[in-house]
Amino acid sequence: MKQWYEALFENYANKYEKENFTQGTIGEVDFIETELVRSWGDDKSCKILDIGCGTGRHAIELAKRDYKVVGVDLSENMLAKARDNALLYGVEVKFVCADARELIFKNEFDLVIMICEGAFPLMETDEMNYKILQNAAQALKQNGKFIFTTLNGLYPLFHSVKDFVNDNIVDGRSSGNTFDLMTFRDHSTFEVEDDDGNQKVMACNERYYVPSEIKWLLKSLNFKQIDIFGCKIGVWSRNDKLTTEDFEMLVISER
Repeated sequence: MKQWYEALFENYANKYEKENFTQGTIGEVDFIETELVRSWGDDKSCKILDIGCGTGRHAIELAKRDYKVVGVDLSENMLAKARDNALLYGVEVKFVCADARELIFKNEFDLVIMICEGAFPLMETDEMNYKILQNAAQALKQNGKFIFTTLNGLYPLFHSVKDFVNDNIVDGRSSGNTFDLMTFRDHSTFEVEDDDGNQKVMACNERYYVPSEIKWLLKSLNFKQIDIFGCKIGVWSRNDKLTTEDFEMLVISER
């Protein structure tokens, strides 16, 4: 039986690109490039891995700026769109269909990015989520950097997840949300229409993390510098202090 995140993205690439949360790509890549320059100056030979790359929006924008990028995703449908997009923009990106829990990259990349809940934290167990972090860390070179966004566990303590999702998604509808304070998982029913007009109803299960958990997990993977910030679509900044108003948090970790 397919998990909800597999069912959702098996035929959703076109609608995905119209969602509100995918409209900040340029600003987000501007920030990523600032972080690249911060660590490696103007060296464009930096090799980047994009985990959960979806339709390739960050990977392609980075390739347009002359960086070498590999994008991985579990969905062939999303990757087919990503390859079409790369051809459209005349850039080279290696797109690979792979499960983030089973990546085999070792000491290959200067930067790993995992944006907009690309794989983590969608998995059904904490152990699976941790495996994704392990594989991201393993893929990095000795002095590598890991930038990712994830669900902010502080948000649902003060706000309705259901209201946020329904206010910010174009074609889907979330209902029946229950946030479990013991596991920090939000269980919900998500209804969406795929690219062919078929209605899907999925039982979703997403893990929210508080900053202290993220820091502990990354320290266990030998990251020395871990910074966590607020995360606003398209306007990432090291000056954006994380608050309970942020649905996501931006994590920057360095070896």
